[in-house]
Formats: sequence, C-alpha cells, structure tokens
Amino acid sequence: MLQLHNFFRSGSSHRLRIALNLKGLDYQYVAVSLGKQEHLSAAYKALNPQGLVPTLVDGDSVLTQSPAIIEWLEERHPAPALLPASPEDRARVRALAALVGCDIHPINNRRVLEYLRNVLGCDDAAVNAWCATWINAGFAALETLLVSDKTRGDFCFGNTPTLADVYLVPQVESARRFKVDLGRYPTIVAIDQACARLDAFQKAAPANQPDAL
Repeated sequence: MLQLHNFFRSGSSHRLRIALNLKGLDYQYVAVSLGKQEHLSAAYKALNPQGLVPTLVDGDSVLTQSPAIIEWLEERHPAPALLPASPEDRARVRALAALVGCDIHPINNRRVLEYLRNVLGCDDAAVNAWCATWINAGFAALETLLVSDKTRGDFCFGNTPTLADVYLVPQVESARRFKVDLGRYPTIVAIDQACARLDAFQKAAPANQPDAL
C-alpha cells in the first residue's frame, strides 16, 4: 500500500490527498507534525532530505514534491484523468494549477511565515496582510481566467475535477485561514463549493485528518 507522510494543514499535503482520492487509491496515512518539528528529525530527513511534506512511499520508491508526485500518479494511474485530452487544454489546466502552486503557495508556506515571525519580528496582523497580498494578487488573475472560459462547467475546467481544482481547493482553505475576503471571487467560491460536494474532497479536508488539531 502507498504510504503518505503528511501534515493535515499543509497545502501541498492537502492537494496530494485530493489527487489520491480522485484516483481512488488507498494509502496509509503517516502524520508528520510540523508543530513538533518532526519534519526536521533525522529519521524524516533520511526519507526526505528537504524536510518537507508530503512524501509518498511506494515500496522501494520514495517520491517528493507534490507536483512531481501528482504527475507520477497521472502516469501510473491514468484513469480518472486529472488532465484533459488536448495539448492546448492540458496547458490551460496546468497554467491554472501553476498560478496557485508556483505564484501563491510558495511565498505563503510555513517556513516563509516562520521567517517573517521569528526573524523579521512580524506580528499576526502583518503576517496575515502578507498572505492576503499574494493570495489576492493570484486570485484576482485566476478569477478573470475562469470567467473568460465560456465553456467551463462547475469546476476550473469542464464538468469534472482536474489538476486545477486539486490545487485551488487547498489554497481557498488557506485563504480562509488568513482571513482573506473571498467575496471578490464568486467564481472561485462556487468552484470550491462544487468540489466540497464530492467525497474525494471531503475526505481530504484538513479537519477530517487523524492528526487534525
């Protein structure tokens, strides 16, 4: 069985749980507490030298970095597909996912926020303002792109979840945690609600994980 080393509130862990659930794959949940700094332990860093989550273990194979792991899942378990059929549509979906995965999430993740707090002396209000700045910048562009797609169904692309939804939903969860006003993004909110009705997304939600605090 696949073994998923992850943390319930980690956005990259959340997206990988969604992808695994959409693929219908069973996995053993191994909690790695970021609060207790278990990701920095010698044992965990022997598995993942970066000391980051998630890590997926498949027999003798150890996979790191959620974008690479999700691409591996798509190649190893192609149905149901997380990417559409045509190269142009695949590029669009990948771009929507990258807008979140490359331009929003990395500068709002835990180690960046810890640097803001512990090195630069930022208080919670300043940290929330930092996060809101980059989430709003990304979501404003994403909302425009979604609205411009006149063929879009209930999800980011078409009528079934794709890689773009896998990335979007954890970022919406993070936006709520950092008190971002989502009223400016009705399309994003509607997509998040459509995803929330699906079992794969419900099971992956941070609040439903065994290590949820």
